[in-house]
Amino acid sequence: MLYTELIKERYQLIVGYVGTIIIGIGFALLLPLLLLPVYSQEANETAYFIIPSLIAICLGYVMRRKLKCVKEVTLTLQEGGVIVLLAWISATIFCAMPFIISGKLNFTQAVFEAVSGLTTTGLSVVDVTKTSHIFLMWRSIMQFIGGAGLAVIMLSAIIGPHGLGLYNAEARSDKLLPNVAKSTKLIMIIYTGYILSGIILYILAGMPWFDAINHSIAAVSTGGFSTRAESIGAYNSLSIELITLILMILGTINFAAHYVLLKGQIKKFFQIGEIRFMFFLLAFIVPLVAFFSLTRLYGSISQGIRVAIFELTSALSTTGFSTVGYTNWNGFAIFMMIVVMLIGGGAGSTAGGIKQYRVYVMLKSLVWNIKSYLLPKNSVRQDYVVRPDGKFYVSSEHKIETSNFITLYILTYIIGISILLIHGYSLQDAMFEIASSLGTVGLSVGVTSADAPSMVLWTESFGMMLGRLEFFVVFFASMKIIKDIKFMIKRR
Repeated sequence: MLYTELIKERYQLIVGYVGTIIIGIGFALLLPLLLLPVYSQEANETAYFIIPSLIAICLGYVMRRKLKCVKEVTLTLQEGGVIVLLAWISATIFCAMPFIISGKLNFTQAVFEAVSGLTTTGLSVVDVTKTSHIFLMWRSIMQFIGGAGLAVIMLSAIIGPHGLGLYNAEARSDKLLPNVAKSTKLIMIIYTGYILSGIILYILAGMPWFDAINHSIAAVSTGGFSTRAESIGAYNSLSIELITLILMILGTINFAAHYVLLKGQIKKFFQIGEIRFMFFLLAFIVPLVAFFSLTRLYGSISQGIRVAIFELTSALSTTGFSTVGYTNWNGFAIFMMIVVMLIGGGAGSTAGGIKQYRVYVMLKSLVWNIKSYLLPKNSVRQDYVVRPDGKFYVSSEHKIETSNFITLYILTYIIGISILLIHGYSLQDAMFEIASSLGTVGLSVGVTSADAPSMVLWTESFGMMLGRLEFFVVFFASMKIIKDIKFMIKRR
């Protein structure tokens, strides 16, 4: 009986927190309307945002009233996972509503677009050449919300120092500061600061102000939504490409590493394992792709290197901007793009993928195992990697957990590929598109489109959600919900 009451009490808190997030989404739905003074001809689309906004605010308020004893509650990791999962599902529904109400997209397409935005993927079924400024801005706002961490942003002020479970459930294991609320505020300052800097730089480089806002948000959030059908390639500007490169790299770096950099600890920043791994990986792969695939294709070494640097950085950072198409790329270049999309960005960043940290740990483990065979049997060795907070000694349990995640990721990748193969796509296209969706990258070889089969879009949507929230969070949260429901049913 006591456990039953405890479950009811905890789920009242969960419902209350999710309600708070829904209220936040309700107000966010009104933000695109700030463009109406400039684009007054789009006033007829106001209702598409006001209606879901009012529904979200009212529903969230009702749910919010369930919240009790907030200041004294410490969320467990499982409870944080349940909140995050329910919050993302709720946010997806409300974020999709403007597309559905307006008739621009059907239900499947609208959910796909919302998931792509909130997970900062950038795959799209929207024709940007025929889409209003209000809807284009809404797509960027979704990426801003999702990139910084949906639940963390909206609940940090309420949960305060007690919300460690929710913070970890958002895949942010490295705290910048001892206090979670302060860490979250610092993340928002860093995140917003980079976006504002990007907007200014883009405008100075000749990009229109509306495009500058959207592209800066998309670059820092590693989202990839563009206001142009040709993405960054539409501008054909080296300066704009360089700005985008910098923003993409900043977006894919662990927020805790940013804190080290902003404190002026340059040497310590470049000693961080995954930072060194990222630059080494790009330095190794870019010349290979440029010389063996792109130099002949684009007519010169300089152009081949330019394209290789941008596209591979976009893929590794899981941003999804592009300057060229991939229909004429050879198999080797496509394969390298798939590899870096699977690896993905930094842990604790806005990026997706397996994450550079995990791949780095696995590669280091391989080296450590080889060394162990060469060292005397009685020798004592402590294996460690350098993280933003200093040396981290890697235990066997940590290695197993990392390898389990990678195994689960690859298995899910194979399942996704299989579904696309069933629908008649080639193996290369299926591998590329699933790597892009599961890694929340957003690059496409043409599979993702408004006329793609519904099953393909739902497969990619599920992959994007898993890739953004991390597998264990989704699975453990789902298992907890099912377990608690079964227990409550048996008690009746």
